[in-house]
Amino acid sequence: MESPIQNGRPVNGRAGRARKRLRGFTFVELMVVITIIVILISMAIPIYNRSIIRAKESVLKNNLFTLRTVIDQYSYDKGKAPGALQDLVTEGYLQKLPVDPMTGNNQTWRTVMEDASQSISQSEPGIFNVYSGSDKMGLDGTAYSDIAVW
Repeated sequence: MESPIQNGRPVNGRAGRARKRLRGFTFVELMVVITIIVILISMAIPIYNRSIIRAKESVLKNNLFTLRTVIDQYSYDKGKAPGALQDLVTEGYLQKLPVDPMTGNNQTWRTVMEDASQSISQSEPGIFNVYSGSDKMGLDGTAYSDIAVW
């Protein structure tokens, strides 16, 4: 007895069942793939977050170095330290105050005023140093408000 032929293909139970199995993935296969993807993503997210924090710390150190250098230049040029960070912009030493990357604002810089006895102009003490206004800790365990870059 010949097997019936439909559209040029033999139609029997075994061939039809084989074709049904080859149509797609099983639920278990899909779950294994999804589980592997979730594991890889859960490993990648902390690494990505750490790299963002490292980049912000680098920008913070660069901004602190720039601010401290400009404060020194202002002090040498004017014969007195600036009374406020905005004086650096007003006098043309900076186009605008850099943003503190840890707080996302350029108004949160914490300034340290010099002693009147040690100031260049002893009558008007000005800004001696500047720090981040953030109260968070860095990846190396140092508080952002204590970073000293000279």
